[in-house]
Amino acid sequence: MKAHEVVMEWVTEELRSGRLHIGDHLPGERALAETLQVSRSSLREALRVLEALGTIRTATGSGPRSGTVITAVPEQALTLALNLQLATSQVEHHHVYEMRLLLECWAAEHSDPARGDWERADRLLELMDDPDLPVEEFLPLDAEFHVLLSRAADNPLISTLMDALRISIADHTLQRAQALPDWARTAERLRAEHRGILESLRGGDRDAAVERIRSHIRGYYFETAR
Repeated sequence: MKAHEVVMEWVTEELRSGRLHIGDHLPGERALAETLQVSRSSLREALRVLEALGTIRTATGSGPRSGTVITAVPEQALTLALNLQLATSQVEHHHVYEMRLLLECWAAEHSDPARGDWERADRLLELMDDPDLPVEEFLPLDAEFHVLLSRAADNPLISTLMDALRISIADHTLQRAQALPDWARTAERLRAEHRGILESLRGGDRDAAVERIRSHIRGYYFETAR
């Protein structure tokens, strides 16, 4: 077993048993190396791998935020994997479109108005309503809005996957939006569609929300795929 696998297995077991919690500090390097019976150089390499995967965060200095802390940020690892897939052209625009349909329509179908953060959703829409908002600022708000809505389904894996997808395709999405002949007109339509989706979800009309989300994603996909 590789060093990072040894460390990951130990961290997983400590979390499962309740001896460690998210936000806790790992033991010092020397103590941890002795506990796991790995060399300190192997341990450092393992910690670098785990940090890249979003399992831990390391910081130098003193104080409560220094040292090695359990963070458990799964979207970081998913984002890394998706970035590699996109870079090697194993994932293309239509694959992203199909995945968005699956995730977002499922989330709408299983949403519960009582779980939605509608105040935050309204705030995001208000920010996007600015007609002078550049596309570079509109798109991150748009993506955050969609991730936020998915959380009403109370399935953290869905929103985690969507968050990772959002980060991975940000540059790709911006390039396609910038190539549109009339972004202002597109943005105006997206704003109206967003409000319709939010209205359906907040009112508990799942069927209408699913249809509106499907139409919203499909329309934008075909517009940017031209």
